Amino acid sequence: MKFDPTLRYAKQIKAYSIGSTGQDKLATASCAVIGMGALGSAIADLLVRAGIGYLRIIDRDFVEISNLHRQSLYNEQDAEQFMPKAIAAAHALRRVNSSITIDPIIADVHAGNIEQLLDGIDFIVDGSDNFTIRYLINDYSVSYNKPWVYGAVVGTSGSTATFIPQHTPCFRCLFPEPPELGAVDTCDTAGVLGPIVHMIASIQAAEIMKLATGQQKQCNSALLQLDCWSLQQLSLDISHAKNEQCPCCSQGSRDWLNEASLIHSTSICGRQTIQLTLAEPLPYTLDEFAALYEKTYETKRNRYLVKIKYSDQINLILFPDHRIMIQGTEDVEFAVNILKKFVEI
Repeated sequence: MKFDPTLRYAKQIKAYSIGSTGQDKLATASCAVIGMGALGSAIADLLVRAGIGYLRIIDRDFVEISNLHRQSLYNEQDAEQFMPKAIAAAHALRRVNSSITIDPIIADVHAGNIEQLLDGIDFIVDGSDNFTIRYLINDYSVSYNKPWVYGAVVGTSGSTATFIPQHTPCFRCLFPEPPELGAVDTCDTAGVLGPIVHMIASIQAAEIMKLATGQQKQCNSALLQLDCWSLQQLSLDISHAKNEQCPCCSQGSRDWLNEASLIHSTSICGRQTIQLTLAEPLPYTLDEFAALYEKTYETKRNRYLVKIKYSDQINLILFPDHRIMIQGTEDVEFAVNILKKFVEI
């Protein structure tokens, strides 16, 4: 059923900041949300309801029951079926607005694929949970002149900033190097409260709407920090914070974008899980992999992944893009040793 856009967006069009012209511009804009966890799912929901024309949602993970208190697009059935977040989100978003294009991609964003994944996209939103992805997005943003909106939440607080190449400092001007491991709280150490997710996601979505409607001058010029519990707010003006010695936007270095595509490991925030990314494709399909081990191990699968119960504490999950998650450990060496029992590396 087709709905008249003047009815669907009637209240939004009446807002002086949008109007009919702004709504038309939204309908032709494209945006990618990288990471469909807490922030990403809330941002995507707001942008789809606002009428963004094309939304690409990218995520490497699948839904688990521990996600549901803060990741608003998903439900218990998604967790029971261990649905990839990108797919579950797309199903939910299409029920909200069938008039826009939603492009779900199950992938881990890295230096070897980011250019392909973001090809043709106007704006980028950070829904990730780690600094490596943010530095990579920043490298891409500066290289291809694509604005992006940073966001992070942990505990009861969150932060956000908007980066527009050639007009604002870049992310690396503010944060020259990633923090050392353990130097900052994560969702593993401090948890996450649902309300702060929606506060930060709302600001990020509004920033994309400003960019998409040609109102760049109205974008946030600060590194904004909020706490939903104490209701404290800190706004640090970054409009003049461009670092003339910045390795990225001043000196042209692309340390993250140029990183060689090697086997690497990532700890998944909020869970005892190590993700291992292989440099070469596996020599068999998901069905063939499941068939190899289903007589020895309890094996579950859907069209997107295979899950093998290695022990009471350890699960192995295989994705088509030669990623493997080892659940039940935060020890990379132990995870690699488990993987070697199933795959030659």
